[in-house]
Amino acid sequence: MTFAPNALPGVIRTRLAIAVSLLAPLLAMMPAAPASAADLLQVYRDAQANDAQFASARSQLLATRERLPQGRAGLLPQVVGTAGANRTKLDQTASLPVGAGASASGTRFFNNNNWQLQLSQPLFRWDRWETYKQGELASLAGEVSFHQAELDLITRSAQAYFDVLAAQDNLYLARAQKKAISEQLEQAKRNFEVGTATITDTNDAQARYDLATSTEIAAQSDLEIKRATLQQITGKPVDEVLGLRPEAPIPGPQPPDVNAWAAQAETSNLQVNLASYNLETAQRETNKAKAGHLPSVDLVASYGFTNQTGSATQAISTHYNASQIGVQLTMPIFAGGQIQSRVRETLALADKAASDLEFARRSAAQTARQTYSGVSNGLAQVKALEAAERSATSAVESNQLGYEVGVRINIDVLNAEAQLFSTRRDLAKARYDTIMNGLRLKASTGVLQEADVVQINTLLTSSPGALYKLPAPAQAGARAPANPRASVERRGTRREATPAGAPRS
Repeated sequence: MTFAPNALPGVIRTRLAIAVSLLAPLLAMMPAAPASAADLLQVYRDAQANDAQFASARSQLLATRERLPQGRAGLLPQVVGTAGANRTKLDQTASLPVGAGASASGTRFFNNNNWQLQLSQPLFRWDRWETYKQGELASLAGEVSFHQAELDLITRSAQAYFDVLAAQDNLYLARAQKKAISEQLEQAKRNFEVGTATITDTNDAQARYDLATSTEIAAQSDLEIKRATLQQITGKPVDEVLGLRPEAPIPGPQPPDVNAWAAQAETSNLQVNLASYNLETAQRETNKAKAGHLPSVDLVASYGFTNQTGSATQAISTHYNASQIGVQLTMPIFAGGQIQSRVRETLALADKAASDLEFARRSAAQTARQTYSGVSNGLAQVKALEAAERSATSAVESNQLGYEVGVRINIDVLNAEAQLFSTRRDLAKARYDTIMNGLRLKASTGVLQEADVVQINTLLTSSPGALYKLPAPAQAGARAPANPRASVERRGTRREATPAGAPRS
């Protein structure tokens, strides 16, 4: 059999066209491939650039830094220049001696121009010195506040990221569970049609399927909310985030001593440092108030020029330069009790700042203890849930095989699968919570940094592994029980032995 030279390409094109036309509906039904998933480090970098709260903290830092030069300015020389120019019109009337019967009058104009420079250098102003030291403290406190904003950005970004990841897991697990229930529903329908199962199996599977559909809708809604929260921080839409590797080791606290972490938090916590600066600022405010009783001494110097073309008493023009230098002492004598009242006020505020410092220390230690407990207990919980996940996987395999051979009913398989998906959901959430507690523990001691984000980022992967999959059945294919009558009798016996509405073990 021979072919024309150009026949083969035409046949191939025809077959390809038919294949494409057949595959097009299937391709349309497939979900679109998600855009490149974002990792934690990318989310954090986007938050650094776009988070409005962090931008506000950055602007606040720039503003607070100006407190130092403002306080220093009160100790530096102050120079003031003044200038003036005026023109005077003088109407004069002169009376002659009594009896002369006459008078004289006239109008004169004269100008007066002047300028002056004044310099004042504080020699002793204790209140201004305290204001300068308060400016130093305000600048340091501003740096601490901004560093706290950096730590908050890390924890907020990570929390929003893992919230999206948990919601993402919930949705995918809900879809996987729905798919598994759908397969079990179809199998129950086939078994009912051939008479190897009762309608109860089909009804149970249908009820579970409807519930799974509702769960999927709720999970989708929750995921959209979590994505919106993450977008509020990053300023960019995030459709997908990388998941945690199932075998990824979660780091524990180092050193493994809760008392050491609590002691470090009492001294290194940023809120403690900020409260310490506030206390010192309040104490200096008291010193500044007491300075109201002290004298002030200034070095004063001036230089000026005056040009005058006349005056009311003479028509002679004059011009002269004047300069002076001296020391000016100002002594407060009585201010109506305002200074004493101000001192009492600042002393009370200093006591308040001391109490705030003690509260900050206790709160920091308590936070460190709580987050340390969250990490250590979380690691133990993860280990227990990993064992539970293995047991649930074995239970699914056993129930699948038991259903095929007729010793388990459809609801047993559905319950086992539901337990497996629930365990996987709890396991994933426990891992995320443990990681977050680790970040908060470091934040409570002020040692959290970007390197910790990089370390966690290495634990992420684009492949969730077996998280969303059921174990392969021990024996593939739906097979009728070896003894259908005995299987139906066993199912009837089990339902009679279990009261209506009571849970089955």
